Amino acid sequence: MEYPITNVTQLTGTIITNITNSVNGTASPAEGKKHPNQILHVISIVVYIVTFLLGTTGNGLVIFFTTLRMKKTVSVVWFLNLAVADFIFTFLLIFRIIRIAMNYHWPFGRFMCNLDAAFVYINLFASLFLITIISIDRLISVKFPVWCQNHRTPRLASIVTLVVWVLALILSLPYSMFMDTTKVKNVVSCRRNFSNDKDVAISRYSGVTITRFIVGFVLPLTVIVLCYTVILLHIRRNYMTKSSKPLKMIAAVIISFFVCWFPYHVFSLLWLSIKYGGKDHFKDVVHTGLRYCNFLAIMHSCVNPILYVFVGRDFKEKFLGSIQSVFEKAFLEETVQTSSKCSEQVNLRISTAAN
Repeated sequence: MEYPITNVTQLTGTIITNITNSVNGTASPAEGKKHPNQILHVISIVVYIVTFLLGTTGNGLVIFFTTLRMKKTVSVVWFLNLAVADFIFTFLLIFRIIRIAMNYHWPFGRFMCNLDAAFVYINLFASLFLITIISIDRLISVKFPVWCQNHRTPRLASIVTLVVWVLALILSLPYSMFMDTTKVKNVVSCRRNFSNDKDVAISRYSGVTITRFIVGFVLPLTVIVLCYTVILLHIRRNYMTKSSKPLKMIAAVIISFFVCWFPYHVFSLLWLSIKYGGKDHFKDVVHTGLRYCNFLAIMHSCVNPILYVFVGRDFKEKFLGSIQSVFEKAFLEETVQTSSKCSEQVNLRISTAAN
């Protein structure tokens, strides 16, 4: 859908007016009937704008320093790809901000409607898979230090991240394919349309929701918990108290991810159970809860850069230093140092046994 240049000023003025009315709590009677929950409308605009500003700035800084100012290591490859996924997602939030400001009218056409949904779920799956891979990488670094010294390279990490992006793209296709635009009284909506047939719609919606919950939550959570359980047991068994420090930032990244996304999965399953079940008295509650959980999930895309600074080593020292030094220390290959200690212990035991 194309719009004449002469209408750009009018469109911009409409957006600004709608934002002002939303923040001030004023709206026309028709708008009030269409969107009775004015508080939710205001929160939507605020959350999206704040996430857009923090996400593009924070993740942009991570991308800049990891690509141009820092040595390419395995950890840098992991966190660079996390930042890229979050940056693309937060940058595209500008389209949703405009949509909400225009009272949920979607002026960008069907292609952008599909693309917007695709990037939401590419970000979801790519971030989760990368965090899972990071957990496996930490486990391998601790349990197999000799192998890591010989094979754990940035090139191998780049290949793994490429596979992750391909898988995330494949898993996001159903969400993009089922997005559609509908026009009612000059208002265009961008929403899911699984099918006009109710039975087919139930089947497809159930399939994508349950698949997202299993592949995008249960399996990765199981792998991550197992990895860090083994790592902590290994640390205690070998009395490596100092080696727990590198785990703090990774643990914070993982915890923040599940805190932001777990409520979304729970309410998605609840919505699945009642959407076609006829329980109308409960639908409004669950739908509103799902909206708020969606805000929490969206805000996750700007959390990681903050964690790199505040949870990384020696925050006070880094805070007084340059931004570049902040990220350099946050992404330091501490696990390699831990692995080296493990190798030294192994070599010492071997030499002792030989004597």
